[in-house]
Order: sequence, then structure tokens, then C-alpha cells
Amino acid sequence: MTNNNNSAIDYKSEIARKSIHLFSLSIPIGYYFLTKEQALTVLVPLTLFALIMDFGRYYSKTLGLLVYSVFGFMLREHEKDLKKKNLSGASYVFLSAVLVILLFPKIFVITGFTILIISDISAALYGRKFGKHKFLFKSLEGTLAFFVTASLVVLFSPKISNLPMEYIIGIIAAAFGAIAENISYGWADDNFTIPISVCGIMWLLYSWLLPGLNVYHLG
Repeated sequence: MTNNNNSAIDYKSEIARKSIHLFSLSIPIGYYFLTKEQALTVLVPLTLFALIMDFGRYYSKTLGLLVYSVFGFMLREHEKDLKKKNLSGASYVFLSAVLVILLFPKIFVITGFTILIISDISAALYGRKFGKHKFLFKSLEGTLAFFVTASLVVLFSPKISNLPMEYIIGIIAAAFGAIAENISYGWADDNFTIPISVCGIMWLLYSWLLPGLNVYHLG
């Protein structure tokens, strides 16, 4: 997150939260070596477990005490709202992983999900530390940090034929991801909107600008 107003946790807790978030890189890295079916065999049970734990903490005092004693300092206020019973960011990471794997070609998922992890962390930490100029719902500095790091991810992520247009498409998708991260504040979780927007834009632009390439070449 790039807006200090949307977070009740201090900067040290934000770093801890994002450090755990970094482990989610295992999802795109692992998916590179697995088939869709194999990846879903792993992720679907993990997603169900995360949802049970997430919803369960609202209804089971024992489970709630366990969850809050371990992770409470990293949860934002809206993730602890007993009335709204919102999911945590971790559950949204698993949900979005399952959804993008179901919907999009592997090459887009790897890029989009890596952007989610690397660029969301960059936007949150840089935006909270150096964000001074408002841009849409968050800070200009945080949004730029997202875009720059997302563009770097695009440079090193798998391509189909390494055509210049593939890099241009990726950078355009990175820009859409940066905007999605920014405007998600208040109505949606960016762990969900970022990979969906990046993968969706990549698929649309590949279909339009590079219709002859086999986007399923990674299996």
C-alpha cells in the first residue's frame, strides 16, 4: 500500500508483513516448473485452509486468539473488523493465484504474479517512507516505485519469442497494474486486482498485437 492513511500498522510491522509476502514468490517460481493441474493440486487445498483459518478466527475464540497472537501485529484494521469479517491479504493472494492460473496462460501468470509480489512490496515500503505527493488515491512516489519495479520484472520474465513488442506489452500491463494497485484502496484488495489486471491486459494486447504467437507455449 502506498497511502499511510490506509494502514494502522507501523513501518516496522509493514516490513515484517511484506517480508512474509515475499515468500509468495514461490507461487510463480513453482508454477514455471509445474503443469496447471499440478499447481492447482497444491494451491487449492492451501487456499481452502487459508479461508478456513481466516473466517474461523471470527467465529472461534480459540482460533482467533491463536491467529492474532502470531499475526495480529501485521493485520490492518479492516482485516480485523468483526462486523465486516474481511479476509486478510494472505487469503487474497491464494485466491488470486488460483483464479489467474485457471483463467490465463502460464506466461502471463508468471509475469503478473511476480509483479504482484515485487512491485506491491516496493510500492508499500517506498510509498510509506517517501510518499509526499498524492496521485489518485495513494502517493505518486509509491505508484512510480510500483511501475519501475514492475517494468524490471517484465524485462526478466519469460517471453514467447523475445520480440520487442512483447516487452512493450509487458510494460503497458505494468502501468495498468500500478494504477490497479493505486485505485484499489477502499473497495478491493490489491492482491486480487493487480494480477487480474496485469494478466488481463497482457492477454488482450497479445491477442490484438501478436495474434500469431502461441501464448500457451509454456504449457
